[in-house]
Amino acid sequence: MATYASVSGKRQGAVTPARVVAAALGLTARHGLEDWTLRQLAGEIGAYPAVIYHHVGDREAVVAAVLERVVAELPLPPDELPWRGWFERLLTDARPVLRRYPGVARRLAVRGERVPALHGVIDTGRAVLERAGFGERAAVVYTLLVTHAWQCIATEDDRAKLDQDPGGSDSDSAAAAVDIYTYGLACLLDGVTPVPG
Repeated sequence: MATYASVSGKRQGAVTPARVVAAALGLTARHGLEDWTLRQLAGEIGAYPAVIYHHVGDREAVVAAVLERVVAELPLPPDELPWRGWFERLLTDARPVLRRYPGVARRLAVRGERVPALHGVIDTGRAVLERAGFGERAAVVYTLLVTHAWQCIATEDDRAKLDQDPGGSDSDSAAAAVDIYTYGLACLLDGVTPVPG
């Protein structure tokens, strides 16, 4: 049910869960997932914080909804691709999506299994690895590849934030010359192999 409670006293557009989450997504894109408050979010939609609690819940509930929305933007490769091509495509295509929303990659690295929208990606990735002959190691290999990707993206987010800070340091020039993300992913893919059948 939509509500119209406004801090300005003027009737605003209806406050709905979708509108709250869209505003939180915008704040995440501009400031990072961990760097906005419910008060700021309420200001974005022109309502009181209690209206957010009513429609979505506390900050963690809003964050969970943001994670769902961002994960829904991740393009899922066709599962008939060979395992290496599937992971290269998934993790290469995920990078620009996650970079648009700083802080999301870190949450996915630490608690990705708690994001229901990610369950389909996890299940498909593991199935691709099982079909390729990874057997019981499929879950471990999936976790290794995806955690590397999410953590590298989280590091890129952190470095970008430092680079915006006037007192922050410039990115390491040697690391900037090599795309650590792509290089690390290639090394990991080279280092894991299916169990011979």
